[in-house]
Amino acid sequence: MWSVSSLALNDLTLEIDDAKQMLREAVRAHRQTRSSRERDDAGHAISERARDIVSDAGCVALYAARPSEPSTQQLMEHLHGNGIEVLLPMLGPGLSRDWALHRPGDSLEVRAPGRPPDPAGPGLGVTALQRADVVFVPALAVDRAGVRLGQGGGWYDRVLQHRRPDAPVVAIVFADEVSETPLPRAPHDRAVDGVLTPAGWWFVGE
Repeated sequence: MWSVSSLALNDLTLEIDDAKQMLREAVRAHRQTRSSRERDDAGHAISERARDIVSDAGCVALYAARPSEPSTQQLMEHLHGNGIEVLLPMLGPGLSRDWALHRPGDSLEVRAPGRPPDPAGPGLGVTALQRADVVFVPALAVDRAGVRLGQGGGWYDRVLQHRRPDAPVVAIVFADEVSETPLPRAPHDRAVDGVLTPAGWWFVGE
């Protein structure tokens, strides 16, 4: 059975960036083998699992998933249905950082190939993240210490400095993308506080 743990890189001569890129390519390739049914089922399960995490939230930062990622549409609908504000990231030129509120019925648009769908705006500025009581972030993999493997642009590593210290950051991945072995980590990488998968969720250290 495939799992990200089976991809552990034991070659100590690899640079951190090279090790990350090898892992990214392997996880992305495996995600392409998942059916749309599997991704949708994962989205439904994630929405159910997330309800305890967001039960006391008034505003949640989420993201609109790419086609290969676990769906976040169901979680977004749950938040809307319970009157919880939804903040979505906006990626401008040069990976500029911004956030916008997303309301029921608002459109989402893919503005460039490979980028996640963006809300129409208006942008509220990077510091709007301070409104969020919980911050959900995408990941390709995450380990038990909360080390997150992102897409490689560093967008979240930069933007998370604006979240409130009491707002947990929770990575969303498929269950087999949780690594039991440590993932490569650079000094600038920000660890997450929790992990959410279709099989369950936990906070790091619990």
